[in-house]
Amino acid sequence: MRLEHYRQVFALPGFPTLTIVLFLARIPVAAAGMTLTLYVVEDLDRGYAAAGAAVAAMTVGTTLGAPLLGRLIDRRGLRMALLLTTVGETVVWFTAPLLPFSVLLPFVAVACVLRLPVFSIARQAITAVVPLHQRRQAFALDSMGVELSFMVGPALGVVLVTHYSGRLALVTLGLAMAVSGITLFTMNPPVTRPGSTPPAKPMVLREPGQSPAPGTPAPGAPPSPSADGRPRWLGLAILIQFALAGAALLSLSGTDVALVAVLRAADQVEWTGFVFVVWCAASLVGGFVFGMVRRSVSPALLIGGLALLTVPVGLATGWEALALALIPAGMLCAPALTASTDAVTRLAPASALGEVLGWHGAATTIGASAGAPLAGMAIDYGGPSMGFAAVGCASMLVVLLTVAVQRHADRHRVSAGTAWRPTSLEHSAGRHGVGCAPPPGPESAAGRAGDCRSAAGAGALEPELR
Repeated sequence: MRLEHYRQVFALPGFPTLTIVLFLARIPVAAAGMTLTLYVVEDLDRGYAAAGAAVAAMTVGTTLGAPLLGRLIDRRGLRMALLLTTVGETVVWFTAPLLPFSVLLPFVAVACVLRLPVFSIARQAITAVVPLHQRRQAFALDSMGVELSFMVGPALGVVLVTHYSGRLALVTLGLAMAVSGITLFTMNPPVTRPGSTPPAKPMVLREPGQSPAPGTPAPGAPPSPSADGRPRWLGLAILIQFALAGAALLSLSGTDVALVAVLRAADQVEWTGFVFVVWCAASLVGGFVFGMVRRSVSPALLIGGLALLTVPVGLATGWEALALALIPAGMLCAPALTASTDAVTRLAPASALGEVLGWHGAATTIGASAGAPLAGMAIDYGGPSMGFAAVGCASMLVVLLTVAVQRHADRHRVSAGTAWRPTSLEHSAGRHGVGCAPPPGPESAAGRAGDCRSAAGAGALEPELR
């Protein structure tokens, strides 16, 4: 493990400034959910069920908008997306305090389609600025920045609502969103590497001198839909990464709810903030260590470990035991998210990176939306400890399903006996531990496919059959 890896990343032109701006821009985004919740509960006096419905409406809009905004960035550039979302965010948070609750729900659901995509922008900008061999360290730093944003943002939202008013908090949130959007618009960080072109398309093997098949795309052309209408980047490998990302957030969001339930049952709610800080600090340490490790680790292995270590946390009964029990799982939070993001950016073609990251963000949002109610139902049925068990087991089930699907696909390739040759993207990802590249030498198709097995099922790139 070497700190030199981090020094090299920070020495990249523009990276320190980009990191600071993205950290500050994430704070109001991280504060939005908590601020809206407390506004509905305190100012509108509607209870936590209504507050949950408001946050769910915001989540629906965000989930629908993320892929659309990603595609807009790919096709029209970052500034067009920032212009629309900055105006949209400002309108949402300045208008929300004026609306009755019955109108607030549909308004938030529709307006949050234009939510500032700062998380996707961060990943896309890092992919553009940082060379491939340093990207894991950069994403580790980014994950640590996310943790800090979620430590600062919700706390500021609570202070504004409890010491002043929810309406003032929403207006302040709108101002902060506007400042973030304008800053990013002015900065205009790159979202594609200079001179980058999409990875090579799968090519049918042909004799030397033979003309390309009709309809073969020109080099560097944007990916076109396949015969069945789906994007050419949408394959098994990337769908597996989306599922794994959702599983990670399912576990994390459920832990949020179960943690509060355990402390409430022990009449120790006042220690909630401290336990959250310990959990986040463990994630920061884990992310920092993960960035210094030379060897890449499969996302499924990390997310499976996160799920497995979440299950026994419910055995803790007091705040001291709970804080200690969360440390092992917390150590895997940032590494799991880092590995997932790194795998997706390696799989995505350059011309569709924004859209792919948008879908990746939507997958994490869906996972987070499923985790909280699942934990809540388990807590109502079996007590606070069941919340951790439910989300941990559900997350592990998703991981195991991805492993099974990947292995089934590998066996199918072996039985097909079709010659296999990697694309340049697969070569690159395989060298860096996300997937696998075939070993040199004249092995058979079965032997090559066998070398591509991933015990964790993650990061395994989908080899193209030619």
